[in-house]
Amino acid sequence: MIGPRTKRRGNGAARRSRTIEKTATPSSNIKGWIAPASEPRAGRLIAVEGVDGSGKSTQLHLLEQWLRHQSLNVFKTEWKSSETVKEITSRGKKKGLLTPTTFSLLHATDFADRYERNILPLLEAGYFVLADRYVYTAYARDIVRGCHPGWVRKIYSYAAKPDLTFYFRVPVDVAVSRILMGRPKLKYYEAGMDMNLSNDPYESYRIFQGRIVEQYESMVESEGLVAIDANRVIEEQQLEVRDRVTRLLAEKGIGAMATEALQEYGKR
Repeated sequence: MIGPRTKRRGNGAARRSRTIEKTATPSSNIKGWIAPASEPRAGRLIAVEGVDGSGKSTQLHLLEQWLRHQSLNVFKTEWKSSETVKEITSRGKKKGLLTPTTFSLLHATDFADRYERNILPLLEAGYFVLADRYVYTAYARDIVRGCHPGWVRKIYSYAAKPDLTFYFRVPVDVAVSRILMGRPKLKYYEAGMDMNLSNDPYESYRIFQGRIVEQYESMVESEGLVAIDANRVIEEQQLEVRDRVTRLLAEKGIGAMATEALQEYGKR
């Protein structure tokens, strides 16, 4: 198998997990790190998707805490969080230099860096990797910005398909109102002003997010996204999320513990 490997020392599981999570980087003697998406792995990959204001990050945080309570090794990764790429992207945004293609390639570079250093090696080590946005964010945003769908998908063709991808479905107006409550001023690219949708940044943002929703909806069936009604209260959403994840826990031989925990949560 071609893929990053992390050296393990000793026989202590706790020691191995701490070492791997801290130093999850590809070995120097690896010729290439991209592995086929269909290749078997020891861990599980769970992603959440949705427009800003859908509540996906809150749900992923709750899921993370629950999985840790099951004594599982968990690692969370976020979109645009690679330190290697962050500064370059920030400079490009400030100077208004990003075209749809450069925007797409910067995000793809960010993803590739995190995939090589964290996602793949930790999956191989048996972790539950939780992704706050995955390749589907690129599929939605880049295509809306005018990039060719086939080109975008080819860039991310090496990425492992998640075991579960939750799409938090919420009306655009609801999501926009949630964002504007805590963010009175929208940033240029965030509002989609580079796309000339409207001279009003708030109207541009609403149109931009609406088009992203359309892309997500088109992927529910084709990409196997699990749609969650994000208009419901937080607890109801989380119960459905945990119910789905419990099936993955069962595959790892700890289904009874997960089911008991899920039943207790439902009694609250």
